[in-house]
Amino acid sequence: MAQTQQLGQDSGHDIGLDTGLDTGRDIGRDIGQFVAVDPVVDRMRTLRATWHPADGVAVFNRVYLTVTEEIGHAIQAGTFADRTAAATLDVRFAERYLTAVDTVATGGPAPACWRPLFRYRRHPGVRPLQFALAGINAHVGHDLALAVVDTCRVLECAPADLEDEFDRVGDILLLLEERIREELMPGPDLLEIADPLTHLLGCWSLDRARDGAWLAARSLWQLRGLPELAGEFTERLDRSVGLVGRMLLTPLTRP
Repeated sequence: MAQTQQLGQDSGHDIGLDTGLDTGRDIGRDIGQFVAVDPVVDRMRTLRATWHPADGVAVFNRVYLTVTEEIGHAIQAGTFADRTAAATLDVRFAERYLTAVDTVATGGPAPACWRPLFRYRRHPGVRPLQFALAGINAHVGHDLALAVVDTCRVLECAPADLEDEFDRVGDILLLLEERIREELMPGPDLLEIADPLTHLLGCWSLDRARDGAWLAARSLWQLRGLPELAGEFTERLDRSVGLVGRMLLTPLTRP
């Protein structure tokens, strides 16, 4: 359970990690009665109404909106012992996805982990389930680790203090992954054991991605006093997650 303990001068503000976000902003003061999560939910709802439903990023957005709403309900219901820590982590997590969306919308390059999804978002040979999992891969495999570090900087705590919140968010993600596979997986009459989609999906695991994100977050926290090494670690994490995303988006049907 996060107790947001004070760490004095060594609170992560010198981590040397370019987060791409205004991490100096005091999100904690805005949380109150479940205020902080609302803006990111509203933003994702706006994107849902703007994009074509078949757009690959839109497919992921619908999935992620459901995740964020579920976490918000859990915060309201008191599922998280430390509501401030849970809401801060949720918002920092969501902001990384929304920042990637804004960067691409203004003509900038997406992070390497997100690049395959934005590049193939309209490819007719990629199935909806692939789009959803590619987005989850980018967001969990890369963004979640950095969101943990962001949260530690804001709340002046260490990753270990956020472990309960991290685990509960991960549990919600796992439940929603099962729902996604049920809703987007082709029916038994269309999906055969020899179908390439069956084999492709067996190559990726949300549970393993979550474990990797936790290890990466702890590693980055330990590297906060070595900015050059932390930057190299973050860049390599970004690229490796992007490589997995490109594999998940392998076209399986001819245009």
